[in-house]
Amino acid sequence: MSRWQHGEGGQERANYALFLSELCDVIEVPRPEPAGATHERNDYVFERLVTRHDDDGDALGRIDLYKKNSFVLEAKQSRYRGGKKEAPGQADFLFPNPPSGKRGADRAWDVLMLNAKRQAQDYARALPASHSWPPFLLVCDVGHCIEVYADFSGQGKNYTQFPDRQGFRIYMENLREPDIRDRLHAIWTEPAKLDPALTSAKVTRSIAKRLAQVSIALEKQKHPPNDVAMFLMRCLFTMFAEDVGLLPQRSFKDILHRCESKPDTFVPIVTQLWQAMDQGGFAHALQQDVRRFNGAFFKNSRALPLGREEIGELKQAASYSWKDVDPAIFGTLLEQALDPHERKRLGAHYTPRAYVERLVVATVIEPLREDWRNVQAAAETLRGNGELDKAAALVGAFHEKLCTTRVLDPACGTGNFLYVALELMKRLEGEVLEALADLGGQEALRELSSHSIGVRQFLGMEINPRAVAIAELVLWIGYLQWHFRTQGGMPNEPVLQAFGNITAMNAVLTWDGAPRIARVKGKEVYPNPRRPDWPQAEFIVGNPPFIGNKRMRKLLGDGYLEALHSEYIGMESSDFVMYWWDHAADLLRNNASALQRFGFVTTNSITQTFNRRVIDKHLFHGDLSIVHAYRDHPWTTSTTDAAAVRIAMTVLAKGRRIGLSHKTLSETHLENDQQLLAFGAQSGLIHSDLTVGANVAGAGRLQSNAGISHQ
Repeated sequence: MSRWQHGEGGQERANYALFLSELCDVIEVPRPEPAGATHERNDYVFERLVTRHDDDGDALGRIDLYKKNSFVLEAKQSRYRGGKKEAPGQADFLFPNPPSGKRGADRAWDVLMLNAKRQAQDYARALPASHSWPPFLLVCDVGHCIEVYADFSGQGKNYTQFPDRQGFRIYMENLREPDIRDRLHAIWTEPAKLDPALTSAKVTRSIAKRLAQVSIALEKQKHPPNDVAMFLMRCLFTMFAEDVGLLPQRSFKDILHRCESKPDTFVPIVTQLWQAMDQGGFAHALQQDVRRFNGAFFKNSRALPLGREEIGELKQAASYSWKDVDPAIFGTLLEQALDPHERKRLGAHYTPRAYVERLVVATVIEPLREDWRNVQAAAETLRGNGELDKAAALVGAFHEKLCTTRVLDPACGTGNFLYVALELMKRLEGEVLEALADLGGQEALRELSSHSIGVRQFLGMEINPRAVAIAELVLWIGYLQWHFRTQGGMPNEPVLQAFGNITAMNAVLTWDGAPRIARVKGKEVYPNPRRPDWPQAEFIVGNPPFIGNKRMRKLLGDGYLEALHSEYIGMESSDFVMYWWDHAADLLRNNASALQRFGFVTTNSITQTFNRRVIDKHLFHGDLSIVHAYRDHPWTTSTTDAAAVRIAMTVLAKGRRIGLSHKTLSETHLENDQQLLAFGAQSGLIHSDLTVGANVAGAGRLQSNAGISHQ
């Protein structure tokens, strides 16, 4: 290590292969193989040849180190500032005011490190289709550090710092740590195991099964369902709080352990703890003051009585690492644990994380990243001219934009789409903050304790009040997880705030006196039915309910359906999901709206005639374009009785634009948490049947054939 760490730097072409070969020895993986004359089988080699396609035509490129289905690695070797091998024009970038203690503290960081990541992503894009997108990009400054970026979605559109902003950069001295060597070993040998969603899904499902047993016992005691739900959510947040340090370590576990042998003490002890957490102050069970949490969860601090077995189930649920819980599926599993009708299908009907991310990236992250790339380019130009203050101000303004960008899910359920949007935006924020620090924006960074992407920006509408409460819990757990991963230290008090960003309401219909329903001669009546106002947001994304048009009358009722049809003219034969689609499209067409894009999951029946008419109305007359379409996407079948449906995803933006129509090429492992899908994409103007090319679905009848031939 020392011979690399203290060298003055040189040409990466001369050094990187030797350095990486020795790194392989350190992390105990085989060295790269000799490259063959034909490239089809060069799956783990130096200098892997690829053909890049861009506006200037095709060009050959060489990946410094490539391992199929694992990573693309781009190597650079920076020099000491002021040394005899300093690159001409090399300026301070990552360390304009260098700290002490690391090699990078004594020299400028080559701006090529940023360009190297882009170059690695270009190489990944140029790989043959049979190789697919690798989960990792590695950027190596030879003899100094390795930066790790990951995208487990298989899309290659959102490589972000892995595992987070605090830990994505591995310095040479970090290789002394077994955990770091194990992480690099896994990147080389079993990269899928590092996908946090896989571990999280198993932990989250196990916790949900424990909670289901407690819920059953409380139902037998005749407690109202909403009281049971809120009680269990207070328990869950308390478990989370102790695991992340908001409460003393093991404090709630110890309470449960003591109460297991004395169940009568459970209610007074836990009730007083929650009262203290609501207001802040002394908690008798802990014999110390606790932080003020406030928010909506602890306003009602009453604990429900439990027997020895149920307290034992809570103790087992508390024994899991709540840092590993995945909020993206946690809410849905919690709802199933609390609902007697869904409990028998526990785990069968949550939207897989990869599916959610696929839509959120296309709808929310893609346009934000495009803006960020433009800001980076402008900031680099300013930095090159020595205008660091202006460059920092430009990056700071983009961060301000991120902190005011709102995402709405108008059928949010338990909040999984909103949480994934929050997490992906926090990952992007990490990159922005890193750039701001590199440009010397220290004052802006100091203000971040009170100004960063937060829960208040993620808005939801949901008709089920219990799901509303769960969605709020999901967002707060997810937000606090990212706070501790990326900022460290304790959040400001109150820890929880009642922003009212998730609203219990009907998203497609309101009426005078809503939500109360009047009855006249036994028939439901909806006076003055109309479309409700949706909160202003820059992006809308979600998964509205799947109800086919033939089942709507039976499930929704005559009165509701008639009221719906009176407001949504011409949609009488459309599926229920299209009412969300139509409302969002109207907002996108409205110049007074802040909306920039929307994306929805629907059933693949969206391409059928009566649903296409809704789409055509907005494409032809509203100057909108479909920028992403998945026409026939599989759904999960995680249990034997799960619904075997096919879905579609559509993402729309303003203006006439070329889009990508994605086709599913292969699909495996749909029955578990490791669904593997491969897609091909065709570029062009996307029609209402979600195809590219000749608009067959839009063809009209030939007048010359009238009265001569059928159809």
